[in-house]
Amino acid sequence: MTIKTKLNTLFLCFGILFLVSSCETKMATLQSVGLSEDSLKIATQRLHNYVDDGKLPGTFVRIIKEGKVVYNDRYGLIDIAKNKPVEDESLYRIFSMTKPVTAVAIMTLHDQGKLNLDDKVSKYIPEFSNTQVYENIDGKHTTIPQKKQLTIRHLLTHTSGIPYGWEWSYIDSIYNAKQHMRKDWTIEEMTKDIATIPLKFQPGTQYNYGLGIDVAGYIVEVVSGMKLDIYFKAAIFDPLRMDDTRFYVPKEKQDRMTELYTRDENDKLTIVEDKDIKERIGAGVPPKLLLGGAGLISSMGDYEKFCRMLLNKGKLNGKRVLSERASEIVMTNQNPEGFEGAPGMGHGLSGTVNLESGEYSWGGAAKTSFWINPTHNLIVICYTQLFSQPSEYAQEFKAAVDGAIIDSDSN
Repeated sequence: MTIKTKLNTLFLCFGILFLVSSCETKMATLQSVGLSEDSLKIATQRLHNYVDDGKLPGTFVRIIKEGKVVYNDRYGLIDIAKNKPVEDESLYRIFSMTKPVTAVAIMTLHDQGKLNLDDKVSKYIPEFSNTQVYENIDGKHTTIPQKKQLTIRHLLTHTSGIPYGWEWSYIDSIYNAKQHMRKDWTIEEMTKDIATIPLKFQPGTQYNYGLGIDVAGYIVEVVSGMKLDIYFKAAIFDPLRMDDTRFYVPKEKQDRMTELYTRDENDKLTIVEDKDIKERIGAGVPPKLLLGGAGLISSMGDYEKFCRMLLNKGKLNGKRVLSERASEIVMTNQNPEGFEGAPGMGHGLSGTVNLESGEYSWGGAAKTSFWINPTHNLIVICYTQLFSQPSEYAQEFKAAVDGAIIDSDSN
């Protein structure tokens, strides 16, 4: 055997050893951070089945445990017609996962001493000074004054009485008729019109999912003196290096954008043809209407940074975005004692809080979801693009992750 042949053989052996070690390290990482590899293999297959069965176009899930990415699975397509696979850099409409970003923006202004959560909304938007509360008396529609003035905290916890217009009620019918999320409005115009409609109930007395956080987005503009997209970039995206997160997709990044799907009457995946939605969220130019409740585009890596910052009590890679106290407020229950809600669940700022584990979570209309669990030092993020259709893929995967957590007492 020549010296050259011996060297090639030696390099080949080292290469094989390196590959085997890398695989072992990846598998060992799950065990070392207290996650069962076998449980996650089953969960992964279930995810893939959703795609193989034509229920979802593609899935992208990531688990961060103890500061490490220990699981990263991409499967399926971001554009079926073009046969484009899910990539690490794919861009997604995160819809209501914008809401926690708006909550963080509000809390940065809180840290600067420029506002308080219990400030009256009318302090920043005078049009709300005379906003009435709806009441049905003996079958007659009437209004009464607010007993407790509407506050920023109410906006961020969906207890404001400002709905979306999705339910069967008199006030919802007004919102439904107005169609506030119109691309030809500004957030200022939309907010001031909302102020003319009676609140659905007395602030702080009930929970109702709605446009309150979009109103909070306008307060960010009023207090900061900047447009919402500019303030997001300066206060959150630049410090965290969230370079792919914004209200539109620039031309040079359009090829990374996921297509938005729904299901037709035959339960087959089909592209969403609603131009209004696509022009508001995911267009190639900045939209006129900047929705703090639903407007952002982001990547997996970017939203991971956002979640890490919250889990790390407001700081990431030496950059502090929020004070420790402000980050705790975002992720802790803000509902008063005795407030009626889902059993075992409360509401932080723009997100749900598990009262037992302290887990903070939220999701978006196209079935993107995240969970931040301080108890287990765990982040789970799930992405797909299925609009306005039911799918439990993310909840099933999260349940599998919870089941994969190895009880340290049993080791």
